[in-house]
Amino acid sequence: MEPERILEDEELGRLFVRVNVRAKRLTFRTKEEGVYVTIPPGTTLTELKKAIEQLRPRLKVAKERHSRPLIDLNYRIDTEYFKLTLVGGQRERFLSRSELGEMQIICPPGADFSDKSLQTWLRKVIEEALRRNAKIILPPRLYMLSMQHNLPYKRVKINSSSGRWGSCSARGDINLSYYLVLLPGHLIDYVLLHELAHTREMNHGERFWALLDRLTGGRAQALREELKQCRTGI
Repeated sequence: MEPERILEDEELGRLFVRVNVRAKRLTFRTKEEGVYVTIPPGTTLTELKKAIEQLRPRLKVAKERHSRPLIDLNYRIDTEYFKLTLVGGQRERFLSRSELGEMQIICPPGADFSDKSLQTWLRKVIEEALRRNAKIILPPRLYMLSMQHNLPYKRVKINSSSGRWGSCSARGDINLSYYLVLLPGHLIDYVLLHELAHTREMNHGERFWALLDRLTGGRAQALREELKQCRTGI
C-alpha cells in the first residue's frame, strides 16, 4: 500500500490510512472529519479491508457519537412510540415530566447547552426514559409474535446496545436495544421476528432468510434495507 491514502466508505465516510514504521498492529481512531487508521508497513489492502469489516459495527457507533446533534430547545424526538420536547422554564433547575410514550424536559433560563457535562446528563435522562418505555412495549410484543408464529424463546432482556438492534443466543435468550422504541412499528416487528427466527435458525444462511421471508410476508430483504437507514442512538 501507499505510505498514506484516503479511502471512501459509504457508511463510514473517509478513512485516512497512514503507515507507521513503529506500528505493530492496525489502530483506528474516529474523529469528526473521518476515521484515522494507522497500519504497520507491509499491510495489504485486503488485510485492511478485512479489519474494517470486522470492526464496522463499532466504527459506525463511534462515528455516530461524533455526529450527535446538540440537545437544546430545538431538539425533538417525534416517533410512533416515543416523543420528546424541551421547553424553557422559570426555575433554576431542570425538571422532567414523563409518561408512557412521551417526555418533556423543562430547562432553566440560563442553561448552557454547549456544556459537555450537560449534554451527557441530558442524554442519560432521555436514554433512561427510552429504557423504561422499551421494558413496557417490547416484551409483550415479542411474546405475541412468538405465540403467533410458534417460535418460543427462553427470556428477553432490554439493554443499551448502540451497535445492534437485537441478538439471540444459542440458548434462546433474546436481547433487545431500548433504541428500538425509536423505530416505526413495522421495523420493530421486523427486528423481533429476526431474533425469533434465530431460535430456529442460528445463522444467516438460506434457511434463515427463507423463514424470515415467510414471517414478514415476503418483505425480509426490503425491511432489512429500510432498517439500514436507521441508526441506534439519539
